[in-house]
Amino acid sequence: MLNNLLLIVQVFFFLIGAYQVILSFFGWYRKKETITHKPTKSFALLVAAHNEETVVGALIENLLKMKYPRELFDIFVICDNCTDGTANIVRGYEGVYACERNNPAQRGKGFAIEWMLKELWKRPRQYDAVVMFDADNLVATDFLQYMNEDLCNGHRVIQGYLDTKNPHDSWVSAANGINYWFCNRLWQLPRYNLGLSNFLGGTGMTFETKLLKEMGWGATSLVEDLEFTVRCIQRGIKPKFNFEARVYDEKPITFRASSRQRLRWMQGHFDITRRYMLSTLWQGIRERSWVKIDAAIYIFNAYNFLIGFLLTFTLWFDLLLPGAPHFDSIYSVAPAWIAVPISLYIYAQLPLSMLLEKVNWKLYFRLITFPIFFFSWWPVTFWAFFTQNNKQWSHTEHTRVLRLEEVQGKQM
Repeated sequence: MLNNLLLIVQVFFFLIGAYQVILSFFGWYRKKETITHKPTKSFALLVAAHNEETVVGALIENLLKMKYPRELFDIFVICDNCTDGTANIVRGYEGVYACERNNPAQRGKGFAIEWMLKELWKRPRQYDAVVMFDADNLVATDFLQYMNEDLCNGHRVIQGYLDTKNPHDSWVSAANGINYWFCNRLWQLPRYNLGLSNFLGGTGMTFETKLLKEMGWGATSLVEDLEFTVRCIQRGIKPKFNFEARVYDEKPITFRASSRQRLRWMQGHFDITRRYMLSTLWQGIRERSWVKIDAAIYIFNAYNFLIGFLLTFTLWFDLLLPGAPHFDSIYSVAPAWIAVPISLYIYAQLPLSMLLEKVNWKLYFRLITFPIFFFSWWPVTFWAFFTQNNKQWSHTEHTRVLRLEEVQGKQM
């Protein structure tokens, strides 16, 4: 009885995995984005910063060099609960606005953005769109050109391509980079190619001002990007992925910092799953919308990973026990012509995505240590499940000058 129950659960999660495998095939090709519209849209560039005096100047100088008419964009740095010289550095750049916020009771980027948008709506000048970055980012100088193009073509929410600024720093930052290249190429691009919704990534995001005023921000969870994505999809709005608009994000270089960051992500993901997954799935079924059903499957990933970990642990532990019979594994009962190709392709996806993205050949050696990073998701996910109600943010400063990282890690 227990064996049959475990097998049914395995089949369910096998089908979810097979769906993602099939989806990834549509990321093998891509059509290059083109720019046909002249610059007409105006932008408010928002930079979320908490004690970022080390890195914020580099981003401001980068944004001031954008290949876009300067009169069509303004830069606003949200100096959120800062106790360092972030605001003074920002004020040193002509035409850049330092917007200081002090509210220790509401920490986190979601709260800071919500406050900044309210302040922005009060200003005499209004903008066609709002773009959001993190203080440690670097941005391709043609980023706004692609955002202008997408807005002119009717898209209301756009996510740029999230690349990694420092994949060579350590095996941890390299693993983060590999994970991002895989997600960009075999998760985001297939959904774009198939007309499904893409998902926001926390930075390099552009929003039509009219939409923000209609919806309000309202995304103050630990994963405000995913929360706003789901709210858009439920309203019938599909965020769009622009493969050419590059944003370079600096990744943690230590395992501890990376674990704390991933803990925050998974805590927030469990929260969003609990609040939005069933309603999104039901909408998709009722409206016969595969966009919403796919979104529900994506939202479910936190539990997919958690239960997959528990199943794998159970099967491995069972094999170590003496005697028989043992529990059946889906891969042992499935036909070899199905199980073997899927298994091989799952392992091949990482080098394939790196090959498609033309990643530096030296980083292929980091595939050797990537399994350590991958399997470390399991305890992080397990711990996040039991601490998902924790909403307190903390700020951890790296020893590297490249980034001051904002993470939550009270229990880690």
